[in-house]
Amino acid sequence: MSDDAEKAVWKGGPSQVVNLPTFAASALVAMVFLVVGPQFPGIQNYIMLGAVIPAIWAGWKWLVVRCRRFEITTERLKLIQGVLNQDIDEIELYRVKDTRVLRPLWLRLFGLGNVVLETSDRTHPNSVLPAIKDAMEVRETLREHVENLREQKRVREVDFDQTGDSEFGDELS
Repeated sequence: MSDDAEKAVWKGGPSQVVNLPTFAASALVAMVFLVVGPQFPGIQNYIMLGAVIPAIWAGWKWLVVRCRRFEITTERLKLIQGVLNQDIDEIELYRVKDTRVLRPLWLRLFGLGNVVLETSDRTHPNSVLPAIKDAMEVRETLREHVENLREQKRVREVDFDQTGDSEFGDELS
């Protein structure tokens, strides 16, 4: 074990841009209630109260994204999520096999991207850090610390293909 203490190297979370469709739909439904409400004077207040439901839904979606956090330390990736009950998962960095960045057009418009991780972790074989600001830099930071930790712990990844053969051919037989 190293004498170096584990340090946080990056903290962040997804952008609220992921909620853009939800916010737009909520606003549209709320507007319908507010426009239709005055057409029925007897039950106007009840109909207009219906505009509160999409606002609550949008607020909940905002809170879910706001409570989702990611932290890269020198040894692991922490995935924190949950509004009422919190779920904290960790992926040891030496288990990260591959990373990539996906930048669909609608996220690129906002300078965001998805960092996708392929790991040998049983609970999180494929993890996504969605709608991350500066996704390329986050991926580079992650890759750098994965390599450092693998070298430090002397960990090497050996992949086996579908038939069970290793990348070394018959050398291991």
